[in-house]
Amino acid sequence: PVLYVIGAMLKNTPIVKDWTIPWVMLVLGIFGGVSVIGFNVEGVLQGILVAGATVFTHQLIKQSHEKE
Repeated sequence: PVLYVIGAMLKNTPIVKDWTIPWVMLVLGIFGGVSVIGFNVEGVLQGILVAGATVFTHQLIKQSHEKE
């Protein structure tokens, strides 16, 4: 949820380009995973998975609200 909120804040910031938001999520996710689990493969993988889940959740919500 924290990454989702940060992503929403970045989306509303005019200076941040949309294509950079998933990369920021990835870096923050890895940092969070490493800080919670420790600097090992598991921490990095958990960060990648959390960032992926955040971007995936955003796309699910966005695509569900778009009208064709």
